[in-house]
Amino acid sequence: MNMTMVKKPLLATAAVFVTWGVLDYILHGVILRSTYTGMVTEKMMRPEADMKMGLIYVVLLIHSFAFVYIYQMLMSDRTQKTALLYGLAVGIMIGVGMGYGTYAMMPIKYNLALTWFLGTVVEAVIGAWVMWYIIGRGAAPAKA
Repeated sequence: MNMTMVKKPLLATAAVFVTWGVLDYILHGVILRSTYTGMVTEKMMRPEADMKMGLIYVVLLIHSFAFVYIYQMLMSDRTQKTALLYGLAVGIMIGVGMGYGTYAMMPIKYNLALTWFLGTVVEAVIGAWVMWYIIGRGAAPAKA
């Protein structure tokens, strides 16, 4: 097995993990911070001190790995356009559930649902670009 076929996806996984971690901080730690403060008061969310941050990072790492693995295994046309469309599709798929699925079940404000949806789409598209940049451009390598 060519070591580049292993190193690039692992590097892409790490880069997507870091990228999404930074974007999550901006979205959740800065933009939505005051919204979340109200949710803690209403007992809809854990206080920051009680959050399971280690678990959040494990989930983010698994999500990053799966995102890169699925792209690498299923996409033979590895153009920038394909990667961005992949990110858009994944972002919509996950964002609808996160934003609007939660809105349907919990008494959250519509603006929070919309922000979760749009934030997820933006993160997935940016993550797809980062992944594409690292894994390589063009067609997938031929399998031996």
